[in-house]
Order: sequence, then structure tokens, then C-alpha cells
Amino acid sequence: MSGRVHGRVDDAVVVGGGAAGLCLAHWLTRTGSGVTLVEAPDGPLRPAERTWCHWEAGTGEFEEAVVASWRCLRVRGPDGCVIESEPAPLRYRMVRSGLFEQLVHSRLTEAPAARVLRATAHEVLDAPYGAEVRCTTADGKPLTLRGRYVFDSRPVRGTPPHRTLLLQHFRGWFVRTAVPRFEPGVADLMDFRVPQPRHGLAFGYVLPLAPDRALVEYTEFSRAPLTTAAYEAALRQYTGGVLGLGRFAVESAEQGVIPMTDARFPRRTGRAVFRIGAAGGATRPATGYTFAAVQRQSRAIATALRDGRPGVPAPHGRRALAMDAVLLRALDTGRVDGPRFFTDLFRRIPMERLLRFLDGGSTPWEEFGIGLRTPMVPMLRTAAEVPFLARRTTGRSEESP
Repeated sequence: MSGRVHGRVDDAVVVGGGAAGLCLAHWLTRTGSGVTLVEAPDGPLRPAERTWCHWEAGTGEFEEAVVASWRCLRVRGPDGCVIESEPAPLRYRMVRSGLFEQLVHSRLTEAPAARVLRATAHEVLDAPYGAEVRCTTADGKPLTLRGRYVFDSRPVRGTPPHRTLLLQHFRGWFVRTAVPRFEPGVADLMDFRVPQPRHGLAFGYVLPLAPDRALVEYTEFSRAPLTTAAYEAALRQYTGGVLGLGRFAVESAEQGVIPMTDARFPRRTGRAVFRIGAAGGATRPATGYTFAAVQRQSRAIATALRDGRPGVPAPHGRRALAMDAVLLRALDTGRVDGPRFFTDLFRRIPMERLLRFLDGGSTPWEEFGIGLRTPMVPMLRTAAEVPFLARRTTGRSEESP
């Protein structure tokens, strides 16, 4: 691609303005690095407004972007049993992507060595001075950006070789009810009082924003997403038949698909080119959560670059990934009943400890104790077979015998 080459060589060029790109650009400027953040122009490549949730203790770095938080979390079993707990000091937090982008942009504006460019990135290549990003600007002109390092957060095409691939797919409604129906202090993480699919599991998810407002989602862990019409039908059944919301208005909706897989995502694709965020394996395989791992990874990258040790650390530890591989396989084969598995896990383990485990912050001894509270025979059988399963690129999990 011919065109204008920007003369400046940044310490880093960050491609993509999602959670990973924004977090990394922020932390790089905090360490004094010169940064260019490349975001897609308005159009089909620019994602719609999204919701990111995570749990965190204390006041986080991006607290101004938190639109709601909950001290109390709840899980409802298929039979209606309720597990409710306050996992102090952790709080469950909701971040909206638009507000998060505004916050980070305002901080980047105040950093003299940072800039945000709207352009479509086409190629990321190694170069003698580091790496370059070949783009098309919003007005259609070619542009080449140069950096000592490039951190690319654009989604990857296809899934790397894997043994198991499930999808966490969902549709959510932001609803306003005619009369108060929600408990603003309590978030429902998993509500299994919904019809279960033939393969995988399904649950409702309720994040109250006010007594008469909430985000209500229908979520499945399965091999293929649904049609929008099918999600809408499931949401009508959940909001009416299960929650009994009565009359309400849908103010907006969101829909998404998150791969849950034991694939190994390469974090380095060139001498000076790295992948970050979900593209670099930041999504926790067994839960689909990404935001907290992205924050940890971004801080570590910025510190390493400042200290002259460029690279992208693994977002999750080997023990966590090994345990997730076993759980995904057990769910995919149907050896464990998903709703019962998660309900029992939250019933038997203190919620604060379980959330730390799901976020990769537990000790080996705690993990051993958690393992003892899972269905031992099917989990041990699965753990014994996983190392011998071939990784495949079919887009489907290896079928059970």
C-alpha cells in the first residue's frame, strides 16, 4: 500500500479501541511511553455499545466508568434454590464501553506523547525500526504508522487448534418496568430456571440498575449461537414466565458471542508485533470473562516496556488453563450437568474464594479444596483423557466416543 508514512516512531502503536486497546494505551502513557491508538472510523468495523463486567476490591483505576456495582450476588438453581452472598471485599461492577472510551480518551488527551487516530488497519508488519501498521484513514487516504512495538487487539479469524470449543452466546435487554420489580443491591449471576438446551446449559442474568430498570440477559454455553428470534423468545419466556415482570419497555438490546476454548492463542506474531486482549487469550476459557485479565495484562505490558523487557505475559496461569480445559471437556461431553455443577459449586464454596479462583487469584491448596467439591468421577475421567486428545481446527470440539 503506497501513501503517506508518518515520520514519528512511537514507543508503541496500539491497534483497536476496545477494552484491551484502551487499557493498554492508558497504562503505557502512565509510564511515559509515546503511544498512538488506532481506532476504527465510524461504520461497520466500529462495534456497538457493549457491557463489560468484572469483580474487584477497593477503588479501581477506571472507577469513573463504572455505571453500577453490587455487593451481593445470587445464583438460582434449576429447582429455585437460592445461593446469596456478599463476597467482600469484592464488588461486582458494570462498565459500559462508551463511557469507558470517553474516560480513556480524556486521559490520553492530557498525555503529551499520546494520540488517537481514526483509521482502518489492514496490515501489521515487522520493520527495521520495529513494526509498522498500514492503514486507511477515515477520508480514504493510505497511511503508515511506525512504532518500536505494535500491540494488536483486533479479533482473530477462526480459532487456533483446540480440543474443546464452546460458545458463550447471549442477548440482553435493558428494560424499564411499569412498577418496581428489581432489588438494586443484588445481581443474579446465574439463574437456571430456564429451559435447558439438549447440549450445554442456559441461564438468565439480571443486573438491576434501579428498582424499575435492569439489564436482563439470556445466555447459553453451547456449540452454536441462536437466531435473534430465538433469543427474543427465550427472553420473553424468562422475563414473563420466570421473573414475572409484567409490563415493561425494552430501551436497548445487546447481543454477542464469546469463544470458550482451550486453544492456545499466540501472543507474538512478529519480532515486534504482539496480540493482546481476547485475540491474545485474555478471555478466561471456563467463564468468558475478559475485562479483569485485560487490566492485569495491560499493567504488566506497560511495566515491562518501561523496564526494557517488551512482551505480553500470559493472561492466565497454567494451572487455571489446565483446570478450565477439563471443565470445558466435561461440559461438552455431557459428563457433568452444567446447571447442577455451577449451583453446587456456589453452594459449597464461599463466594469470595470461588470468585478469586475464577479470576486466577487462588492458591494451589484452595484449588485442591475446590476440586474436591466437584463431581469427582467424571472430572477425574476427563482429566485423564484431556492430555491425549488431539487439537483440531475444525471449529468444533472433538466429539465424544
